[in-house]
Amino acid sequence: MNTIFSKVISLVISLWIAKVFLFSLPYKFTNHPDTQHIFTTIGQWMCASIQLDLDLFFSSYGVYIVGTVELVTSILLLIASLFLALNLLKVSQNERISKKLYFVGGLLSAAVMSGAVFFHLFTPLGIKVIHEGESDNGSLFFAAVSIIVLGLILAFINKSVMKSN
Repeated sequence: MNTIFSKVISLVISLWIAKVFLFSLPYKFTNHPDTQHIFTTIGQWMCASIQLDLDLFFSSYGVYIVGTVELVTSILLLIASLFLALNLLKVSQNERISKKLYFVGGLLSAAVMSGAVFFHLFTPLGIKVIHEGESDNGSLFFAAVSIIVLGLILAFINKSVMKSN
């Protein structure tokens, strides 16, 4: 799939995913109370369910691990978009770089959000995160689901470059 339509779709999807990830980083890297609640809830569930001493580790460091993966994914997607823009402006003739980065970034974004969806569905966190009496009405869960779907679409649209040399 090498049409202008697929390029525009790749660009829009990658910018959406990067926006969602980058806008969540201040919450993750500043120990925001909502983020602490989420990762502490998951850590406590891990300790109770898996019987491993992961609660303190996940509560303390899980947010930084997830945030770092989201930052790296965003950088990959933004670099891919830059290469695509250069290609569309005829500054560069190498479309393979953007397609490879879109493919990897799409899979990476789907993978990290698959973890989020798992924790929403199978831990006390739930689809609607409730903290201090306030509900997010499922916005975090549905954003994660949308990124899984869009990440897989992005990877699928750009998969052809992975088959050829």
